[in-house]
Amino acid sequence: MNIYGLDHIVLCVRSLEATLEFYQRVLGLEAREERAGKWSLHFGSSKISVQDAGTLPALAERTVPGSGNFCVLTELPIEDVVARLHSNGVEIVEGPAEKAGAVGKLMSVYFRDPDANLVEVSRRIS
Repeated sequence: MNIYGLDHIVLCVRSLEATLEFYQRVLGLEAREERAGKWSLHFGSSKISVQDAGTLPALAERTVPGSGNFCVLTELPIEDVVARLHSNGVEIVEGPAEKAGAVGKLMSVYFRDPDANLVEVSRRIS
């Protein structure tokens, strides 16, 4: 296998509407209905598929809301990310702090979405 990137992740959520609203408002992601009732949030060349906990397919039966933990990258100064989170009433649970990313050092802030998934927004440090 020649794995070269990440296409998408899936979040199991209690409220599709609350999740879509949160990620659009706070991170500026684009919500798209891929097919009737199947939604995803798009950014760059990646997406977050959003799965309603009440309609989980058998394949994902052990997935639960709040078990997600992921990192997205930004080119914005981390101070701007902090300001946007504060202006949207989002509590920062850690950071800004230096972390180790996949290809180098990151400056990161962490917060939780409406289902308590841990979201990290990071800027690469040169």
